[in-house]
Amino acid sequence: MSLTNRTVFRFLVRTAMLAAIAGSALAQLPPKAPNSSVITLTPQPGYFTEPAIAINPNNPQQVVAVYQDNAHAAYSFDAGAHWQIATGVGSTKYRVSGDVSATYDNQGHAFICYIAFDKLGTFGYWGHNSSRNGIYVRRSLDGGKTWEPNDIAATEQPDKTPDGKDVPWEDKPYLVADNSHGPYTGNLYIGWTRWTIADSRIQFVRSTDDGKTWSKPIEIDNVRGLPRDDNGANEGFAGAVGPDSALYTVWGDGSHLVFTVSSDGGLTFAPTRNIIDTAPTMFAIDAVARANGFPQIAIDPRGGRKGGRLYVTWADYRNGEIDVFCSSSKDFGASWSPATKVNTDPVHDGAEHFFQWMAVDRSDGSIYVVFYDRRGDPRNRAQTVMLARSTDGGQSFQNYSWTDQPFNARGGFIGDYNGLAAMNGRVYGIWTEKPQNIATRDTVIRIGIADFRTSVTTNFSASTKANLK
Repeated sequence: MSLTNRTVFRFLVRTAMLAAIAGSALAQLPPKAPNSSVITLTPQPGYFTEPAIAINPNNPQQVVAVYQDNAHAAYSFDAGAHWQIATGVGSTKYRVSGDVSATYDNQGHAFICYIAFDKLGTFGYWGHNSSRNGIYVRRSLDGGKTWEPNDIAATEQPDKTPDGKDVPWEDKPYLVADNSHGPYTGNLYIGWTRWTIADSRIQFVRSTDDGKTWSKPIEIDNVRGLPRDDNGANEGFAGAVGPDSALYTVWGDGSHLVFTVSSDGGLTFAPTRNIIDTAPTMFAIDAVARANGFPQIAIDPRGGRKGGRLYVTWADYRNGEIDVFCSSSKDFGASWSPATKVNTDPVHDGAEHFFQWMAVDRSDGSIYVVFYDRRGDPRNRAQTVMLARSTDGGQSFQNYSWTDQPFNARGGFIGDYNGLAAMNGRVYGIWTEKPQNIATRDTVIRIGIADFRTSVTTNFSASTKANLK
């Protein structure tokens, strides 16, 4: 055999071996989510990331999905069978709007919350050289189809302070609605990170009039974080409301999950506590511009006047590779269980799992977690989307594949989070993907639907685009 032929032969053998390894890994993916389908929400690729999704508690046929950049919204009035892009959602006062979250309130009104600004400050040090910016809310009184023409300021910052210094930078807001039967039902809450040139702080506002006006911001952390968008900052606020209107909140500070609760409708908060030690929740992942494991919190509303268990999820690399974890509390945050690993592949297999989001179905207490998963790629560069489910109070999780074709972000930005919502056994996930045939930074937003209401499972093929009316 000539040198050239030997080289070709080795190449073919190596290629076949890699294909066999990849095929073996892909064959080990969990089963498809039951009664599942996946659609592409954005008609054309663009710079789309950081989506969120919400279900109307008064009418589960209504679902609203939001994403950036700028702020966008879509809606479905038939439980996700058809989607339509809404108009007039983003800011008209600023060049950029994003970092979106969404909810429905107890009247069935839909809300989108976003930051808006003209330009970013210094990279990663957002409170330095910052521009005018703010946090805004826009309302839809018909479930997400049409949106009021004016957004409402929850907080605003001018270009400069009166003495010419940099203004704070408001970042990553999360919107929560009190849809309980408690004394503060109807309240809306927003928590976020305020960056200054010296530190990072968790800020909080509330609305008691259906989002028309918002209180003056208060600081709810007891210890301020570092001033960079990195480990050591106070970042990743999330909240959940119990059936008695108690508001439970959590965020990360780089090495802990921090917890506090308000029992008076967001007027005051208990002193914060570090509830769970974590490995750093900001981390580098190959082929992704940035990634994190910021926490979420949810409550099982069943179980009495105050409800049942609280749950938190997050991701960190205590095991070397990045895994997703869940912990629960049976005493409303006083104590927490040891961390349960949500992804079911073996420890130390080197596969990364990140950008998790959690939802608890209030009808039966099932816990759902969506996340990016790399167990199907032996090179640990491409990810599929996984859905995990627990029916035993977070002690164990079953994993399901929402997608089975890995995508490689190729170093691009795919956001800081995805989204998930569940009600009556029907689950909606929303995430960002990088089309593999596009060389630009463009991405698409996809929605996955799974239905656990029947034991008969029918898996539908992923469509290439949304069934848009």
